[in-house]
Amino acid sequence: MLTVDIQKQLTHFHMNIQFSAANEIVVLFGPSGSGKTTILNCIAGLSHPDSGIIRLNEKDYFDGKPFVPIQKRNIGYLFQDYALFPHMTVWKNIAYGMKNETFAKDLMKELRIEHLADKYPSEISGGEKQRVAIVRAIATEPDALLLDEPFSALDDETRRKSHEELLRIHELWRIPIIMVTHNHDEAEKLGDRILYLERGEILEEYVKKDGQTETSRPFLTPGI
Repeated sequence: MLTVDIQKQLTHFHMNIQFSAANEIVVLFGPSGSGKTTILNCIAGLSHPDSGIIRLNEKDYFDGKPFVPIQKRNIGYLFQDYALFPHMTVWKNIAYGMKNETFAKDLMKELRIEHLADKYPSEISGGEKQRVAIVRAIATEPDALLLDEPFSALDDETRRKSHEELLRIHELWRIPIIMVTHNHDEAEKLGDRILYLERGEILEEYVKKDGQTETSRPFLTPGI
């Protein structure tokens, strides 16, 4: 269980966020500049809240003064640009920080990238980079996974396939996944819960029941 209850003063508003996530996909959705990526950065340890609590599986990563550094947090983070090491092969990228070689190779097989092992990031497509980045993040066997618009640079067909791969990975590796997206269809397809944010506050929560996302206000509309 991931618990987030944090406050932070940003340039244009005060962020005040409270939510929790079990072994589910929680989508942070809303306009640009509403604090979504800042939330991920606080969970990961890249940014420091002013106050509050970040707790994962009964371990406090932040509780006022104590602050666990990023390298000691068992959290996977997939950045929007994937952040692969350009001078390393696909396999060396994945092996960086992995805990179990057999598990990492099984993940590569599951996402059909084992044939890319000896290639460099510059030699593979955007969709392939995205799959490599997901495998690298999960190969560390994290207790939670953060995704910052991981599909935004992909074409529609590759995006659709990537959605299915993420859902399949989540079935195999049941951990909290917190994902940021601006795409309303993506949010509805992938999110077990959707948190709609504006100016650092959660204004509405949507819960998926029987495969449908229940909404009470028309936030999830094209063009947001």
